Order: sequence, then C-alpha cells, then structure tokens
Amino acid sequence: MGPARALLPTVAAVSLGGACGALARYAAGAQWPTQAGGFPWTTLLVNTLGCALIGILMVTVVARWPHRRLLRPFWGTGVLGGFTTFSTYAVDVERLATGGAIATATAYLLLTPVLAILAATLAARAGRRVLDRRVT
Repeated sequence: MGPARALLPTVAAVSLGGACGALARYAAGAQWPTQAGGFPWTTLLVNTLGCALIGILMVTVVARWPHRRLLRPFWGTGVLGGFTTFSTYAVDVERLATGGAIATATAYLLLTPVLAILAATLAARAGRRVLDRRVT
C-alpha cells in the first residue's frame, strides 16, 4: 500500500465526521437563527461547546484509547471541526460591523476566542481530573 493509499482511512474518518458536525451546526443555526443585526448567540454557543468537547475528547482519547488511530481524526478534526465554525464567526463580525453595530461586533470578536480557549482549557482540566481519579 502506497503512502497516499495509507491515508485513505483517515481521510474517510475526517470526511464522515466533518459531514456529521456540519449537519449538527446547520441544524443549530436553523433551530436558533440570528436576527439581522442581532448578537450571534448560536454561533458563539456552538463554538464554545465545540471547544469544550474538543478539550475533553483530546484528554480522553490520549488517556484511554491511544491506539485507536481514527478516533481523533473522526471526532476532533471531523465532527467537532465541522461543528465549530471560524468562517461563520468571521462573517458574523463583518456583517455586524458593516451594519453599524460596531460595539456588538467588537464584543463578539473578543468574546468568541476568550470563551473558546477558556472552554477548551477548563474541559481538558476537568477531563484530566476525572481520569486521574479513576486511575487511583
């Protein structure tokens, strides 16, 4: 099997996971749409939740299933990469700013990365604590 062919299972896992994550994000946006000029709460929550889940996932997979090589590509890069959305975040900021909602655009611009990093960090720490308690 050549090098490119060896990557096919990983590419398939990322693709399948990405489709699932993107569908989940689309469903969230359809269920809780943002009104024109309104604060994009759904995208903020999706990105924050996705980052928290990535924090938990990475800790858990590395600790519990290090030899399951397709778990991280499927769940992390695929599902959660497809679920979270930097592109929608950027478009939301641009639409708010060009629509005259500069304060809202700025708040959203700053709040999203802060909450995303905080969520991933806290979730990873919580995951490590839970795993450490189970080991001892």
